[in-house]
Amino acid sequence: MNQINLLLNVLDSTYDKESWYAPFKHAIEGITAEQANWKPAGEATKSIWENVNHLIYYKERLATNMEGREWAHNLDGDDTFHFITPSNEDEEWKKVVVRAENAQHRLREVLSNTSVEKLEQNSLEEKLLDIFLHDAYHTGQIMQIRKMQKSWPSNR
Repeated sequence: MNQINLLLNVLDSTYDKESWYAPFKHAIEGITAEQANWKPAGEATKSIWENVNHLIYYKERLATNMEGREWAHNLDGDDTFHFITPSNEDEEWKKVVVRAENAQHRLREVLSNTSVEKLEQNSLEEKLLDIFLHDAYHTGQIMQIRKMQKSWPSNR
């Protein structure tokens, strides 16, 4: 397996190809806007919606940079959790889910068209691996929130 295909495989594993842990797409599957906004009482925990915002932001930013374009929405780390304003409307949540899927597909396409030489420039391979680990970390948080709210499927 070449370097690009290996990175694509890891990207897919964090998003929708189940391996030894549940991927992001499965972690947000079937939840409502209310569930996406839920936070445990008294806890300093981010909501599922906030975590998804955060992941979209960094994935879109990386894809834009890989395309050689400048990212115009510079936010600090905390502000990325509020990148898209949460709503209690299921239709708004569905738009966020679609945006997360589009961000994934775009990054995948950009990576598919990247040369091995480009991977070695500006620590691009490291940045990609950081995004993959970052996605897996926040996916685990999303699953934990779902377990706390009892919306995680019992067969997982």
